Amino acid sequence: MSLKDISLDRRSFLRGASMLAAMPALASLAACGGAQQSAQAFIVGFDQDFPPYGYVGDNGEFTGFDLELAQKVCEMEGWEYKPEAIAWDSKDAQLNSGQITCIWNGFTIEGREGDYAFTDPYMENRQVIVVAANSPVKKLADLKDKTVVTQADSAALELLSEEGSQADLGKTFKALNTIGEYNTAFMSLQTGEYDAVACDYPVAVFNIGSSKDYRILDEPLNSEHFGVGFANTDEGKKLAATVQKDLQKLDADGFVKQLCDKYSNQGVSYDAWVLPKASE
Repeated sequence: MSLKDISLDRRSFLRGASMLAAMPALASLAACGGAQQSAQAFIVGFDQDFPPYGYVGDNGEFTGFDLELAQKVCEMEGWEYKPEAIAWDSKDAQLNSGQITCIWNGFTIEGREGDYAFTDPYMENRQVIVVAANSPVKKLADLKDKTVVTQADSAALELLSEEGSQADLGKTFKALNTIGEYNTAFMSLQTGEYDAVACDYPVAVFNIGSSKDYRILDEPLNSEHFGVGFANTDEGKKLAATVQKDLQKLDADGFVKQLCDKYSNQGVSYDAWVLPKASE
C-alpha cells in the first residue's frame, strides 16, 4: 500500500492518542479497591489560586476544602494522594493526556456535562459580582458600560459570554476581561482598574475576608453545582462512581460536616452540600 492510499485524520489520531495515554493511569486506579492493593497515584488537578477549594496555605503547603476531601478519599481507597497545581485553561489537555487523574477544585458541572465523567453534584454554588464598597453599582443592571473581570476559562466567563445564560447581561458591559487568578483581580478592583469581579461566592468571601473595601451584590448571577470531573471514558466513569460512594460515606460519618464547619468563615456551608445520602 502506498502512502497516498492511507487516509488518516490527524485530529482523530491525536485525540485517540491522548485518550490512550490517559487510560493506564485510570485503569490502575480503577483496579485498586482498597489499602490492601499497592498504592496507585491519584493525581488531583486543581487551581492553587482558587480558595477556599484549593490554594497555598500559610505553611506553604497545598490545602483547601476540595483537596482535604480528595486526600480523605485517597486514604479510604489506598491511593497515593498527589495534588497537582495546574493552569486552569490547560486542564483538559492535562486530564486527557493522563498527567492528572481528575479535576477537583470547585469544578462546575453545568455546561460541561458531556465533556467529562462527573460524580453527581456534591456542592451547590453561585456566581456573584463583587464591587468596591463605594461603587455606585447596586444591582446587575447597573453593570451596563462597566468593565468586569473574571478568571480565564471560568464558569463565570462561560455564563457571561455568548450563549451563556447571562450573555445578554455580558453584552451590556463596556468590557469583559479575563485574568489568570482572582487575587490579582481583587487588587485591580481596589485600584479602580476594573469596576467589578465575577466569581464564585466562596472565592469572593475568601478574598474579601474582614476587609470593608468590597461588597457582594445581593443579586447572584446564577446557581450551579460542583462535581469531580474525570476523563469521559469507561474507566473515568468507574472512578467517578467510586469517589462518589466515598463522598457519601464521608458524609454519613460526619467528616463532611466537620470540614464544612472548618471552612465556614470562607463561604463553605454544609447547607449547600447536595449529594444525597447513600441508599441503605
